[in-house]
Amino acid sequence: MTTQPTSETQLIPGAWADRPALIERLLPVQKLSAEVYKERMAGAGQTLTALGSYWKGRKPLILAKACVLGCLLPATDDPQRDLEIFELLMGMDEASLAARAKRRPSPKEVLAQVALANLRDYVTVTPDILPRSAPIDWSNPDYAKVKVAWRPDLPLAERRRLEAMLLPPAPYRERIANLYRPEEVPDVHDHIWDQVNRHLGTHARSFPELVEQLGILRFGARPVVADTFCGSGQIPFEAARLGCDVYASDLNPIACMLTWGAFHIVGGSPAERERLARDQQALVAKVQAEIDRLGVETDGNGWRAKVFLYCVEARCPQTGWLVPLLPSLVISKGYRVIAELIPDPAHKRYQIAIRSGVSDRELAAAERGTVRSDGRGQDPYLVHVVDGREYRTKISTLRGDYRLPDGSTGNRLRLWEKSDFKPRPDDIFQERLYCIQWMRPIAGSNRYEYEFRAVTPADLERERIVEEYVAAHLAEWQAQGWVPDMPIEPGEKTDEPIRTRGWTHWHHLFNPRQLLVGGLVRSAINEDTAIDFCVLLNNNSRLSRWHNGRDYVTETFDNQALNTLFNHGCQAFAYARRYFSSRLPWMQVSGSAQIAAIPAGECSYPAHLFITDPPYGDAVKYEEILEFFIAWLRKNPPPEFAGWVWDSRRALAIKGEGEDFRRGMVAAYRRMTECMADHGLQVIMFTHQSGAIWADMANIVWAAGLQVTAAWYVVTETDSALRDGSYVKGTVLLVCRKRRGNLKTTRDDLAWEIQEEVEQQVALLTGLNQQARGLYRDENVFADADLQMAGYAAALRAL
Repeated sequence: MTTQPTSETQLIPGAWADRPALIERLLPVQKLSAEVYKERMAGAGQTLTALGSYWKGRKPLILAKACVLGCLLPATDDPQRDLEIFELLMGMDEASLAARAKRRPSPKEVLAQVALANLRDYVTVTPDILPRSAPIDWSNPDYAKVKVAWRPDLPLAERRRLEAMLLPPAPYRERIANLYRPEEVPDVHDHIWDQVNRHLGTHARSFPELVEQLGILRFGARPVVADTFCGSGQIPFEAARLGCDVYASDLNPIACMLTWGAFHIVGGSPAERERLARDQQALVAKVQAEIDRLGVETDGNGWRAKVFLYCVEARCPQTGWLVPLLPSLVISKGYRVIAELIPDPAHKRYQIAIRSGVSDRELAAAERGTVRSDGRGQDPYLVHVVDGREYRTKISTLRGDYRLPDGSTGNRLRLWEKSDFKPRPDDIFQERLYCIQWMRPIAGSNRYEYEFRAVTPADLERERIVEEYVAAHLAEWQAQGWVPDMPIEPGEKTDEPIRTRGWTHWHHLFNPRQLLVGGLVRSAINEDTAIDFCVLLNNNSRLSRWHNGRDYVTETFDNQALNTLFNHGCQAFAYARRYFSSRLPWMQVSGSAQIAAIPAGECSYPAHLFITDPPYGDAVKYEEILEFFIAWLRKNPPPEFAGWVWDSRRALAIKGEGEDFRRGMVAAYRRMTECMADHGLQVIMFTHQSGAIWADMANIVWAAGLQVTAAWYVVTETDSALRDGSYVKGTVLLVCRKRRGNLKTTRDDLAWEIQEEVEQQVALLTGLNQQARGLYRDENVFADADLQMAGYAAALRAL
C-alpha cells in the first residue's frame, strides 16, 4: 500500500527488502525513449563525451538514472502514483518541462493565456489597475506601463504549474525537442520533494538524501552500484551523482582512465578543477616554447600555421609519373579554395597550386580528384591525364596485391620498421605536404583571419627541421615511453593499416609533425592531462581526415575502425592546444568511487545493484582499436594509473556470438551474482539485434544463477519500436534477481502460470494507459512494443 510520511527516526532498515522494485513492474519507456534519443542526438554536447568521444556505444546518463531509481523505488498498490513520482524524479512531469524551457515565460505571458480567478494570489501588480481575474488583454493601452512580478511567497511548484500550461500540446518527443535536458537544469527538481516524500515516507530535499534513505529502506545501507563493464563511465558516474557509492571496472585501461576523468574532472572538486587548469597551462607553455624555439609553425611574417594538409603520392606504373592521391581537389568549400595540379614533365610529377575564390563551375569540377571509385563500391583507381590521355590504375595494383596459398591477400608493400616514421625513397606510397592553412590575429579583436597557401621552399625547410628533430629523438622518446614502440597486433580492425600501408607499429599512424607534438606533450602529462592528450591523439593522426566542407580535422575514430586515408589533416600545436583547456562541464558527484582495471569475472566487490552494458556481437572492437592509445601510455603511465595493466589483453575480452562469448558472459555474471546482496538486483543492457539474442541472454542469465523479473525496450534510433515492423535499434533492459530455491520448470501447470503472469502484466500496463488518458496525458505511456516486451519478460519471470 502507499507509504505515509514518516520522520527520520522511523526509517526502518530493510523494510522494503522483499518489496518489488518499481522497474520490475513499471517504466515509462515511451518518455524515456524520447529523453534517451534527445541526449544521444546532443552528440558532443553530452556531458561526458568531451572526455573521449572515441569511446563508442556509450549509454545516455538519463538511461542510467532511470535504472538506478527504478531499482530503488518501491512498487506500491498505487501504480498510477508510482509512475507520477518516477516522472517527477526524472524531470518528465509538466512542471519540470516548464523548468527545462530555454526561455521561461514571463508573468505577463502567463496572465495573457491562463485563466485565474484571483491573479493577485500569484503576482504583484504595479500600479494595481488590473482586473482581479485573468487572462489579461495586454493590448489595452491603459496597461502599457503595468509591471507584474511573481509573488515572493508563491510556491515554486505552483509557479511551474502555471508556466507548464503554456507548453504546446504535442507528443512528448516534440515537446522536449527544444528544451534543455534535465541534467542541464540545476533547479529542475526543486518543486518535487514534498510530493515525493509524501508518497515514499522519506524526508529528502535532494537526490543524495533520497537515495540514501531509499537504500536504507531496501538494503539497510546507502546503496552500492557496481558496473564491471564500465566503458567510459556513464553508469557509475550517474549513480554516484545521484548519491550511490560505486564500483567501476573494465578490462580496458582506457575505459578506466575515462571513468576516472568522469569523477575527477567533470565531477571533480573545485580544488581538482583548479589543479587541472594549472597543469594544462603549464603543459601548453612548455610545449609551445619548444615549438617556437624550433620555428616550425610560423612563417616569420606574423602568421601561424593552423593545419597542414598531407597526401599520399604514388608512381603511375603506366606513365612513370609521381601522382598525388587526392579523392577531391577541393580544399575549402567555404573559402572556395581548390588545389590545381600543374604537370611538370621534366620531373614527371605535379606541382600543386592553391587557388582561392574560384567560381562555382571550378569548385564543382574540383570535386573529382585523382582517386576515383568505379561506382560499384570496388577498389578505387588512381586517375590522371598526361598529354590528353587518361590513365587509370587500381590502387590494389599499385600495392601489388596477390592471392596467398591460404586464400588471403598479400602485397608488395614494404613493412615499416620500428625506427621508421616516414616513407623511404623507394617505398610504393610516399607522403607529401600539399597545402597549409595559416592564421593571424586581427588587430583590436580576439578573432583570426585565415589563409590557404601552396607549399613554399621555406615550408619544406621547416618540414626538414621537424624530420631531423624527430629522427634525433625518436629512439630516446621510445625508450622513455613518450612515443610508442609497440607493434600492431593483427586483428579484424588492426589488419587494415598493416595491409594497406605496411605500418607495423602504432607510431607509424602519426606523421613527423604529429610525433613531434605528441612526444613533447607526452613528456609533460600527468593523470589530469592524460585525458586531454588522448583527445589530441584522436584528432591528430594520419587517420584524421580533412573535412573540406567545414574546414576542420576530423577524429581518427569518427567511426569504429582504423581506416587509412589518401590525404589527412595535421593540426599545428598553436591550434591543437585548445584541447588542453578547461572546457568541460562541472557536475557535483556525491557518492564515492572505486575504479579497477580487471576482467568482469574477477570482480570481488560487494554491491546491492549491478547495472551493466556488456559487449555483444563484437559491435566495437575495443580490445583492438584502443591499442592506438594504450601504445602511448603503457610505458611510465601517470602515477594514478600505474597500477593498471596497460595492455588490451585481447585473450580475456568477452567477444563474438559463439560458445566462447556465452562462457565468458556466464562466468562474468555468475561472479556478479555471487557479489550481489541477496535482495539486490541486476539490470543488464544489451542491443536487440536479432532473435537469437533472446535465447543467448536467457541461457546466460539462468546459468549465472539469476532469474528475469522484467524487461523493457528503450528506443534509441527511431520514433517507434516495432510499431511499423521496420528494423529498429534500441536497448533492452533485462531486470534480474538471484534465483532462489529449487525452481522447477517441468510441472504440468506451467503453461497456465505463464499465461496468467503475462495477462496480469499486460493488463497492468494497458490499465495505466487508460488512466493516463483520463488524466493529463494525451498519449499512451506504453506502446504495443512495450506490451510485447513486458509479455516476454513475464514469461521469463515465470520460468
